[in-house]
Amino acid sequence: MASPSPRLLLILVVTLMAAAEAETTASSPAGKKTYIVRVDHRVKPSVFPTHAHWYGSASFSGGGTDPLPLLHVYDTVFHGFSASLTRARAAALATHANVLAVFEDRVRRPDTTRSPQFLGLRNQVGLWSDSDYGSDVIVGVLDTGVWPERRSFSDRNLGPIPSRWRGTCETGPSFPASLCNRKLIGARFFSKGHDAAFAAGGGGINETVESRSPRDADGHGTHTASTAAGRHVFQASMSGYAEGIAKGVAPKARVATYKVCWKSAGCLDSDILAGFDCAVADGVDVISVSIGGGDGMASPYYLDPIAIGSYGAVSRGVFVASSAGNDGPTSMSVTNLSPWLTTVGAGTIDRNFPADVVLGDGRRLCGVSLYSGKPLAGTMYPLVYPGRSSGLSASLCMENSLDPKLVAGKIVICDRGSSPRVAKGLVVKDAGGVGMILANGASNGEGLVGDAHVLPACAVGSAEGETIKAYATSAASPTVTIHFKGTILGVRPAPVVASFSGRGPNGLTPAVLKPDLIAPGVNILAAWTGASGPTGLVSDDRRTEFNILSGTSMACPHVSGAAALLKSAHPDWSPAAIRSAMMTTASLDDNLRRSVTDEYTGRPATPFDFGAGHVNLDRAMDPGLVYDLSDQDYVAFLCAIGYDPKTVQVITHAPAACPARKPAMEDLNYPSISVAFNGAAAANQSRRVRRTATNVGAGAGAVYQARVEMATGQGLSISVKPRKLVFTAGARRQSFAVTVTAAAETAIGGAGARHAYLVWSDGEHEVRSAIVVSWMQPL
Repeated sequence: MASPSPRLLLILVVTLMAAAEAETTASSPAGKKTYIVRVDHRVKPSVFPTHAHWYGSASFSGGGTDPLPLLHVYDTVFHGFSASLTRARAAALATHANVLAVFEDRVRRPDTTRSPQFLGLRNQVGLWSDSDYGSDVIVGVLDTGVWPERRSFSDRNLGPIPSRWRGTCETGPSFPASLCNRKLIGARFFSKGHDAAFAAGGGGINETVESRSPRDADGHGTHTASTAAGRHVFQASMSGYAEGIAKGVAPKARVATYKVCWKSAGCLDSDILAGFDCAVADGVDVISVSIGGGDGMASPYYLDPIAIGSYGAVSRGVFVASSAGNDGPTSMSVTNLSPWLTTVGAGTIDRNFPADVVLGDGRRLCGVSLYSGKPLAGTMYPLVYPGRSSGLSASLCMENSLDPKLVAGKIVICDRGSSPRVAKGLVVKDAGGVGMILANGASNGEGLVGDAHVLPACAVGSAEGETIKAYATSAASPTVTIHFKGTILGVRPAPVVASFSGRGPNGLTPAVLKPDLIAPGVNILAAWTGASGPTGLVSDDRRTEFNILSGTSMACPHVSGAAALLKSAHPDWSPAAIRSAMMTTASLDDNLRRSVTDEYTGRPATPFDFGAGHVNLDRAMDPGLVYDLSDQDYVAFLCAIGYDPKTVQVITHAPAACPARKPAMEDLNYPSISVAFNGAAAANQSRRVRRTATNVGAGAGAVYQARVEMATGQGLSISVKPRKLVFTAGARRQSFAVTVTAAAETAIGGAGARHAYLVWSDGEHEVRSAIVVSWMQPL
């Protein structure tokens, strides 16, 4: 018997949910939840002037006598609507002849100066000059909104708003239309999903904290928008740290912000999808989405609104960059896995904010801090580790866990985890402590990020943390102080893959290597909201124009800005070509000319850690060859992974026909190659993968030779046919095949992945593709 299609499975799931409705505690009025409904828009009866009229009619009632209570109506990247429904009505709606899918709304969270130069950008030369700093490219940012008064959004010396712009500046409390300008050309906000999800029981938008407007009360959106496309701002710093000229990657690009995330309640899928829909309809060229994957589980593409919305954008020529998630270094922790998305991990830059922990016995241990208050001035204080005697919550410095009698007047060791890093410092301060040492656990390793703590505090790695704890518990009268050393430039090695950056393999479709690449994402200076202090804590009444944050959220807008530059320099390039240019020219070496390392292990990083490598815009401007992709290529890929035409249509919003002969998913024309073999096989295995390269070099004629770079002893054999590609004016596209043969897993040392690189060279360009081989046990 044939397996049911994903669409039928979806209807069955919704129906089963309806059966259990009476046993489930509702979180909204009358047991309602928000559902997103995908509709075959082509069959709208002509009697209805718009799709919204059709969806709201009695013929689309979903089994009810009342019209559907529509929230958002989607018309561009997605066709359908969202509505607040009972499970029973959602199940009935799923059986409607013109409904392709029904799925429940989910909450997601955002993935939380010098970096443009670290990308290879230089004034007056190279990509900045050739693209006119991204002039007139429009970058749409889906995030927490914007603080428009920041200097990063000044329109001084910018020309008129591009005539193709169709967006608007939505108003609200404390946000008049006059706050938009020739730099910040559009601003919208989306709250209907939140309003429906939190209509009962509270937990929704707190209007005493943030307004129903595009204004950013959180800071995350202001930071990401200015990272991507902020103007040059002189005398920028965060309380004296990272002083210099702040600027985004594409300083002359225009910015449009779409507030889909709210400070107190996160980001609802229905609002995110509405943001995509409006951004593409408004006319953006690039979309930046620093939003995580929700509950940590990878949803199928047809149930993932970020995947669906981004496909609709990419199919209309809009480049979409997304964050890879902050759940590293765990294997398979990367999020935003769609092959049409550019998924960005995080690396360090050559700037740091060191602080030394000085023990009473004279030992000095290195850490980092952005504390800017009154220094300790060398004064030694008693040192205490609450975890020695007061249990787990005290070791983590959770709220109300510390005994003031134990910590008052002392510097306290707090273990990292379970609560925000800066919140632990507030707990110590409230209990009377004078300082904090934040110690990484084994899962964090030696990966450190700076925080603007509310008291003298320093973060240290796992090894240093264990040393300090051992001293605190063994010395008769342990003492300590913290010495803050400001900003240090020229740090080596850099980049290093951040320990928190989401890692491969791709848990949904292993044939697509994710993340795609890494970009600066550690200790990044960018503009900040005026509504919150640098820690984001309610009690933090400090205000600063700039803040320093870390996360793949910070890495993503670097690539969004880079895409704006490449789009300006090469307006005819597709989103896939832009991604290919960045991936095939990415750097594998650090500033010591050694292999980029993994912060967690200290060993050389692999493509599962950093994808193609660290983005290098000095080379991406002229990649030589690109691996391009069309809508039909993506349809073939979706068919290859087992989706039927109706399920494919949920994503593509257009009728799809799968080839009679099922294609191979590895043949998607991706800039990297990923092959997953059967881990249970006892014999050698072989896979042939096809690719097509397009010559985008200055000359129509070019000859490229292939070579394979691979460490010895991996048990792999890789061949390329043909080994020479000849391009002419009439033949700008050439195809080739790569055959990967691997010994049985047991013959090459057990579980794990192997990697190599295919390089096409014409003597001037080096077009590099990662090849990853892994073994998986069959289900």
